[in-house]
Amino acid sequence: MKISLKFLLCSLLLGALAACAPAVPEGPRTLTVMTHDSFAVSEEVVAAFEAEHNADVVFLKLGDAGEATNKAVLAADVPLADVFYGVDNTFLSRALDGGIFEPYQSPVLADIPDEFELDPEHRALPVDYGDVCLNYDIAYFADNDTAPPANLEDLLKPEYASLLVVENPATSSPGLAFLFATIGHFGEDGYLDYWRGLVANDVKVVNDWETAFFTEFSRWGGERPIVVSYASSPPVDLIFAEEPVDAPVTAAVVSDGSCFRQIEFVGILKGTQQRELAEDWIDFMLSTTFQEDLPLQMFVFPVNPNAQLQPEFVNFLIEPEETALVSPADIAAHREEWIEAWTDTVLR
Repeated sequence: MKISLKFLLCSLLLGALAACAPAVPEGPRTLTVMTHDSFAVSEEVVAAFEAEHNADVVFLKLGDAGEATNKAVLAADVPLADVFYGVDNTFLSRALDGGIFEPYQSPVLADIPDEFELDPEHRALPVDYGDVCLNYDIAYFADNDTAPPANLEDLLKPEYASLLVVENPATSSPGLAFLFATIGHFGEDGYLDYWRGLVANDVKVVNDWETAFFTEFSRWGGERPIVVSYASSPPVDLIFAEEPVDAPVTAAVVSDGSCFRQIEFVGILKGTQQRELAEDWIDFMLSTTFQEDLPLQMFVFPVNPNAQLQPEFVNFLIEPEETALVSPADIAAHREEWIEAWTDTVLR
């Protein structure tokens, strides 16, 4: 077969033009981050990551931390996302036993104190922490000429009847953390008796922190002036007050053994098709850019000591000197048993 000179020259010319043409840039990669309903981050912080990595980050909120963890475990064979953030030390063993994470030793871990790293295989990396404590509405107790509770034992007294709202530990990570606080404080032989006393004093149980804090708590129009929340809630409340105030209008009970330290983790979900981008996102979550955004977004504190806190936290935060202690091993061994015993005692 003969090829004409004209055809050959045209083919060579087209090839040369194609070689010289600028490459068409690839579109942004999508990273799906599975998390709990309380997750929040500034738009500009996410935009900074997206611009640096040519990515679109999609957040998939799937209930409270406990609920989201359960969904991640159930979907282990067909993961719902690339990354899961929000599993905490109350549910960590469930996630690790479920085999949902791929190990990743982020270089930023070199900056993170060892006390926060609970998984030596680096499947779940610490991001933030918060002390789950009782919070109370200062104005309520001043208006009623009653002293606010000073410790867990005070809640059993008649003057605190019908004042407390807590979260269900079966559905809420702060609720589970508070259950652990009572176990650590009163012991396995005494915590259920304590809860029987709370039931007798008309404790109210709701499913999640948002309902407890923003619906039931008297600070936001509810009828209960004592709520299970975080030691960081009072300074955050001051920052976001509608009218400027000089001091927080709520306070936390931080007496010895009345709070439980909750640590939240992030991990790469096994089977992700965006492994490199997932690593970049985890490095970003541990960086000061993301870490300094945490306190005003989710009432929690950065694990990276290089992150700077806002002045309101430095000036008004009161952290517990001694938290209630329940070991990760005991949590892994007895969590379901304790939740079931609590449910039988409090809800049935």
